[in-house]
Amino acid sequence: MNEIQNTKTVITIQEQDFVLAEEYRRIICNCESDGAVVTFIGLVREMSEHGNLRFMTLEHYPQMTEKSLMNICEQARKRWPLGAITIIHRVGDLTPDEQIVFVGVSSKHRKAAFAACEFIMDFLKVEAPFWKKEITESGEFWVKAKGSDQDKAFDWLD
Repeated sequence: MNEIQNTKTVITIQEQDFVLAEEYRRIICNCESDGAVVTFIGLVREMSEHGNLRFMTLEHYPQMTEKSLMNICEQARKRWPLGAITIIHRVGDLTPDEQIVFVGVSSKHRKAAFAACEFIMDFLKVEAPFWKKEITESGEFWVKAKGSDQDKAFDWLD
């Protein structure tokens, strides 16, 4: 497990699963008087463009990935008044319906918390250096970033 922490930001890259209730508690313990907490959990999908997914292998380059995720968090903090931010991303072999990513943020107001959570997820999809290989019934395929993910991140730049 690789983890970077400062007083308000926790970034963890790990093989083991995470528990939503524990992560929620960690955020509210670090959010002082914030009135909003927004969380997102992404799951491994059963279907890929190559057919039924048997499992997915995720790899990353330690320190490079954490630095990229920290940069995304810093960009979010410049846009919105945020308290705690937590990003957990799993690596290794994952099967359909397993949790793959967690993003949680706190803010004084819900609008900022919702926007920041979506912003972090959108940029994580296109900027964080994770390599994904899908193992399906018809073979093994490296996954490239989707154009729709690029478009979503680009929308924030207006």
